[in-house]
This record gives sequence, structure tokens and C-alpha cells, in this order.
Amino acid sequence: MAKVSQRQVLARIAPHANATLPKWEGFLFAQVSGGELTASVEKIYEGGAASPTVLCAPFDIGDITLTAHYDDDRVISEGKTGISAKIADLRNFVGKGYYDIYVETYNCDLKVPGLDRVYSKALLVGLTEPDGDSSSGAPSTFALTFSVSTVASKVGV
Repeated sequence: MAKVSQRQVLARIAPHANATLPKWEGFLFAQVSGGELTASVEKIYEGGAASPTVLCAPFDIGDITLTAHYDDDRVISEGKTGISAKIADLRNFVGKGYYDIYVETYNCDLKVPGLDRVYSKALLVGLTEPDGDSSSGAPSTFALTFSVSTVASKVGV
């Protein structure tokens, strides 16, 4: 596989374990950010040693933010039309709704098996509604932010 451009990394979400949350079937988020793995290790310099002893620590996963263009003409699942209806439904689930996030990699618009990341049971912790600017012609975006605790790869799917 050749180098991957940012346009080839897309994300989708689905309610975790068939929860009664708004569905986003067939919708791909254009931007994915966050999800970095970090560990807060301790370095101990014993008795004036020139190099430290490093103590291991568990890792933490940073929040994931999914961003998409605000296109209210786009129809999503459940018979509702437009993004505005989905965003309105989601307002009640911030801090309460769990979704599974699937980050998928494409090569020439074909899905590449084995490169997916799955963040299961991610809690919706933020909803950024579209900003307005009367002097701008740039497309408006909205964003969903999730707090995650696990990441897995879907190898060979």
C-alpha cells in the first residue's frame, strides 16, 4: 500500500450494544483527530546516577473528535432528513450516550482490511454545533467528541 493521505482516513459511529441512541448509518466523518496513546511514566535518578530508571505506567487514550461538514440536505438513517435533526437528537445524550467508533483506512477509495481502529463504548462528551461567520464562504462544520478507554484493531475484516 502506498502512502496514505488524510482524505483516506474516515470514521463512522454506531450506538454501542444496540443502545437506543440516534443512528448515523452510512455517514462518514471527514476528519478524525485525537486518540493518542500516552503513559505517564516516572523517571527516578538514584543516588546521582547519570541516567534514570524508568518506572512503567498504564497508558491512557486521548479523546477522539470527529468532524464533518454541516450539510442539512444530506439524509441519514431513521427517516429523518438533515444533519440538524441528528444534532438536535444528540444534545440529550452528551455525557450519557455510548457509541462504537470505527476509524477506517482507504486506498483509492477501497477499504484496506487490517488497518481499522475500533474504539468500543466511547462516551459522547462533546457536541460542537456549526459556527457562523457572515463574512466567510467556507463550509460550516460540526464535531462530536468522545472519551475512550480501549482501542482494538479489526484485523482481516
